[in-house]
Amino acid sequence: MTPRVLVVDDDAEMAEMVARHLAGEGFTVAAVTGGARAVERLAEEAFDVVLTDVVMGEVDGLAVLREAQQRHPRTRVILMTAFGSLENAIAALREGAADYLTKPFKMAEVTVAVRRALDEARLREENTRLREEVGERYRLERMLGTSAAMKDVLEQVAEVAGSMATVLLLGESGTGKELVARAIHWNGPRAGGPFVPVNCAAIPDTLLESELFGHEKGAFTGATQRRRGLVAEADAGTLFLDEIAEMPLGLQAKLLDLVRAGKFREDLYYRLAVIPIRLPSLRERPEDIPLLAAHFLERAAATLGKRIEGFDEEAMGWLTQHRWPGNVRELENVVERAVTLARGSRIGLGDLKIEFASGMAPSTGPRPTLAELEREYIRRVLQETKGDKRAAARILGVSIRTLQRRGE
Repeated sequence: MTPRVLVVDDDAEMAEMVARHLAGEGFTVAAVTGGARAVERLAEEAFDVVLTDVVMGEVDGLAVLREAQQRHPRTRVILMTAFGSLENAIAALREGAADYLTKPFKMAEVTVAVRRALDEARLREENTRLREEVGERYRLERMLGTSAAMKDVLEQVAEVAGSMATVLLLGESGTGKELVARAIHWNGPRAGGPFVPVNCAAIPDTLLESELFGHEKGAFTGATQRRRGLVAEADAGTLFLDEIAEMPLGLQAKLLDLVRAGKFREDLYYRLAVIPIRLPSLRERPEDIPLLAAHFLERAAATLGKRIEGFDEEAMGWLTQHRWPGNVRELENVVERAVTLARGSRIGLGDLKIEFASGMAPSTGPRPTLAELEREYIRRVLQETKGDKRAAARILGVSIRTLQRRGE
């Protein structure tokens, strides 16, 4: 629909002149003389933008702004003001006005101001819609899992989501720590602020401090401008420090200003572990595998535009028996790959492309240890990626450093 603009000024000629210009620019425009008439029009209909003079009789521009905000919160208001009443325009900006124009102004400036206000309104509405969609996606009741282990986790998440306490999420790679962190964020008082994830293992040590705490212009070679750190960006929201044990000791010290020896700072651990929540591995909740696999299949099929009914008995049997060292992330990757390659209406064992993991199947001999299974699985994934460690780390859902350490 064509954007609707209301032009308000005590000077009727001025109001008509601005209205004619905006109509020529393709807007639907109404012009009124004085603030009282503007309030009446706002009671009758909504406008996308109100362009109003500040100094007008008994009902001034600030009153028009407040009326527009009360009746039509999405309406953007632009003030027109003479130089002498600039303070009033600044006060209006503090109250929520979108912009102001200082008289005398060129008509081209009016067009730019109106289009900018419309763009800002569109972006605000889009941001609100996206936040609502994301919030819906991370509702607690949408988190998948019927096993006792997952029910226990969901109960803990529901309890801590309403607080601002620090939470320490423990669990193997791929168990869904970031998913749970987002659920805590979107189901509590943090939801109004940003969710800022930081993978401490993915950022080089030389850059991590700058990323977290920011830097001043000229602080080091390449620092061409002042930069705000991610810690500050997360203010009033959630800072998710993933793979925090990979953070250099010196930087851990910077967080708490204390010095202790060890691989992971003990004082940092206890500051973070106000409320620890341990996420179970997929091996500990095999009854959730069919539910998760079906969810990943449905999502991948919708993305690819495929009609796939489900898994055949043999494929589901393998999925439920596999050890899943990469946990939920590995299951998701296997299912997405199967959906991509599948040619029939159901996923079969051949579609899973599990030949690289055949050595992981149950055997009648001595059971391997978890560490042995993990190393063997890493070796086979590296074979599949032809030695590409970055690709292997991406499939496994871990950092390259973690991959190297676990494959030793």
